[in-house]
Amino acid sequence: MATLTDFSAGDELFTRSFPIDRADLVEYAKASGDHNPIHQDEAAAKAAGLPNVIAHGMYTMGLASRAVSEWVEQVGLDAQLSDFTARFAKPVVVPADTGAEIVVTAKVRKLHEDGALEINLVVTSGADKVLAPARATLR
Repeated sequence: MATLTDFSAGDELFTRSFPIDRADLVEYAKASGDHNPIHQDEAAAKAAGLPNVIAHGMYTMGLASRAVSEWVEQVGLDAQLSDFTARFAKPVVVPADTGAEIVVTAKVRKLHEDGALEINLVVTSGADKVLAPARATLR
């Protein structure tokens, strides 16, 4: 079983992608209660100055944290996600015909003296960083 101290600053941990389609946004709206029309109605999104319907920011953050949790399980770490921070940098545009994809890449930022592992996440959709910066801490 791997431990957090097996990792060092700069270690590349994983790359994980998630497809997103409009049905995902409908289900997320039901679960979260966020029924803002910019997440489901193209006319409303364009009236708000957006290029198209966009994914909920918290949905994007949730997928990024899911990538970390799945990696922890995959490598058999006895650790839990104890902190997650991110700033929304760009929206994830979700066209009706093609959907979108986010890609999460993780690299060790720092191993703290108390044994916590801080991970830097790069979260992109197409050529855009959609969360920046994004960090997760495992304990």
